[in-house]
Amino acid sequence: MSGARCRTLYPFSGERHGQGLRFAAGELITLLQVPDGGWWEGEKEDGLRGWFPASYVQLLERPPGSAPAVLGFRPALALTGALCLRQNLGSSSPGKKQSKENTITINCVTFPHPDTMPEQQLLKPTEWSYCDYFWADKKDPQGNGNVAGFELLLQKQLKGKQMQKEMSEFIRERIKIEEEYAKNLAKLSQNSLAAQEEGSLGEAWAQVKKSLADEAEVHLKFSAKLHSEVEKPLMNFRENFKKDMKKCDHHIADLRKQLASRYAAVEKARKALTERQRDLEMKTQQLEIKLSNKTEEDIKKARRKSTQAGDDLMRCVDLYNQAQSKWFEEMVTTTLELERLEVERVEMIRQHLCQYTQLRHETDMFNQSTVEPVDQLLRKVDPAKDRELWVREHKTGNIRPVDMEI
Repeated sequence: MSGARCRTLYPFSGERHGQGLRFAAGELITLLQVPDGGWWEGEKEDGLRGWFPASYVQLLERPPGSAPAVLGFRPALALTGALCLRQNLGSSSPGKKQSKENTITINCVTFPHPDTMPEQQLLKPTEWSYCDYFWADKKDPQGNGNVAGFELLLQKQLKGKQMQKEMSEFIRERIKIEEEYAKNLAKLSQNSLAAQEEGSLGEAWAQVKKSLADEAEVHLKFSAKLHSEVEKPLMNFRENFKKDMKKCDHHIADLRKQLASRYAAVEKARKALTERQRDLEMKTQQLEIKLSNKTEEDIKKARRKSTQAGDDLMRCVDLYNQAQSKWFEEMVTTTLELERLEVERVEMIRQHLCQYTQLRHETDMFNQSTVEPVDQLLRKVDPAKDRELWVREHKTGNIRPVDMEI
């Protein structure tokens, strides 16, 4: 597919890659390398070369005989630079219109107006990815305001960590039962009942008691393997996970606060411009009543202040859009990482539960029928399907933010 051309869908800062290619939305790029992993190398029309996320562009053409391009990337890779739209589903905060035709602002984030919203393509179509469905805030079921979509994802991660801990505790209890059972078997094997039985029957009876000691040893080994191969890995997996998630939460929250601050500055600048325009209009009306040098000077001064207020508003809007873009970049990158971590957690637990059933098979050949249903269910574990069902139930909105307009 090298040599094909594509058009950029979103702006990309290039800061997250050592050789990132900076571009704006709507630019044309010629592809140089398209390896697996979601990052492509390309060359802009001005000759600049660099790497960028494949999902930020739309393929326009490809050389004859080449395979169709798949726009996407792996969750573990960082995705940066795009502006997105967000839809606020279930939010109780009223939206303040920034443009009657194009945009609307909800909770300090700018979205396309519902009446003129353009069609959007999901960043990862058909995958029910976290990065596509949690842009909006959701009303707290307990009535305590709104919960950010990102917060719902964090809560799921922390719940998963707690479930993993409880599974480890469950296995610990299973180990205790095995150890106690082995202890009782060993004790019973030393019982002197019927010890005076003679002949071949006496030998058989002695072997029965010895078999109890052997069985006790098997259960002790089983409990030891449960500890080292199942319980301990479950307990120690991501020991600092909660701490890392708090850092992640604080980072996204700080970006959201910065966005709110930039929005407040825009509103302040907008109010100042309105006041300057009103002052200019009033002085212009005074000029119509009484013509004087002083009035003309006042009008010139008011016009300069109005122009300056307009410039200030444009600067504030630009800073707001930059803050929103940065928040979007981190949201996409972080939600994809959370998605990867959840798949990794589910797969890790599934593997260790399979190890548990394997140990059961090795230890107790007579009760395999009780383990077989577990084996069947473990073979059906599907993180992607689980994610789809969870996202369908908890998604907050798949419309991504756009630039604020004046």
